Amino acid sequence: MCTSLVVNKKKTLVGWNLDLLDMEHRVRSTPEGVYIEVNDATEGWMPLFGANARGDFVGMPTCWPYDRRSDPCEGSRNIIELDIDLLLQKRSLQETRAIAERERVCSVPGLTFMAALSDREGNVLHIVPGQGCLYYEKPPYKILTNFSPFKRNAETHPWMGWDRYQKAEELLQKAGDDFDVDDCFAVLRQVSQTVCPTVVSMVYDLGERTVFWCENREWDKIRMQRFSQGEA
Repeated sequence: MCTSLVVNKKKTLVGWNLDLLDMEHRVRSTPEGVYIEVNDATEGWMPLFGANARGDFVGMPTCWPYDRRSDPCEGSRNIIELDIDLLLQKRSLQETRAIAERERVCSVPGLTFMAALSDREGNVLHIVPGQGCLYYEKPPYKILTNFSPFKRNAETHPWMGWDRYQKAEELLQKAGDDFDVDDCFAVLRQVSQTVCPTVVSMVYDLGERTVFWCENREWDKIRMQRFSQGEA
């Protein structure tokens, strides 16, 4: 379970809750990016989520219920590869969008991972393997939890996060133009989880080129990384 937010007001802010159960993770901060890495039994530490110095943000919520159309097939592009390439600045958001619009994107067998992607301008790309992609040019805000935006609540699952989506939307609809980093953390706190626990909460202030994060819902222990101007 996870929650992704992109908010374009006076500031462009990206918010992300990583909700993770029984998987080893770590946050690695470098001059090129702040990466949330997951320890995969086969691949080792993989940078699957986070922010880079260019201004891109990558989130990868699981979509519930699973849709078998996301299973790999011949010639399909894996969403994990697309996400990592964007995060590591091997490809831009617009290049990723072009691939998602012209090619079939898959996930891993038996599990539908989605992509919640954005760039330094506040543009948003949501990809649901087997279903399609949605591109939004600097929207006022966009939210993605754990249900397909193509299906919304037409199909239900206990982990789909419909309640989190509605809570985040309620808060963002009321938000003023001065919505800031603290406000974004306040929304993330409202939608944080304990059953499948929120292990990292992250906010990227694009204007200030600064990433803020805390772990395990310790909201009074915020860390930060500021990227230099030369890394854009």
